[in-house]
Amino acid sequence: MELNNVTDNLQQYVLEPPLANEVFFALVGATAGAVAVSEKYWQGRGLNGARIRVLVEIAKQGGNILPSLLAERIGVTKANISLLLGPLEKEGYISRAGHALDGRKSVITITAAGRSLLAEQLPGNREAVAAVMSRLDEAELKQLLDLLGKLSQN
Repeated sequence: MELNNVTDNLQQYVLEPPLANEVFFALVGATAGAVAVSEKYWQGRGLNGARIRVLVEIAKQGGNILPSLLAERIGVTKANISLLLGPLEKEGYISRAGHALDGRKSVITITAAGRSLLAEQLPGNREAVAAVMSRLDEAELKQLLDLLGKLSQN
């Protein structure tokens, strides 16, 4: 009898999840689909979306950023940021230099090659992502942006 209760309880969460959970999983699924379009674009050009994200964030910060702040901005650990920075530095898209005021820190700078890569590749990626988002009209996009902002406030 107890197993039947467990099964019944499980069924309510699998087959009839609360609305909030249903919306959550729909959001996760929609996000995964949009991310897949972006990743397919980058992979088709022999690039890595996570590394491009790093370059974009550095550019957004004026071209220079501390690794710890970069990790925070893109939502990865300090250890993972090192894994992303290594190949970018090897490929010449970023450079590292000592911090002018604190020798224990380093500053990451996007290079001319990194800026050129973004200038060449971002427009096509942005068009691919916009095509996915074009299923919503402008008012719906604004509403979605507002709702996602509301969800992001902790």
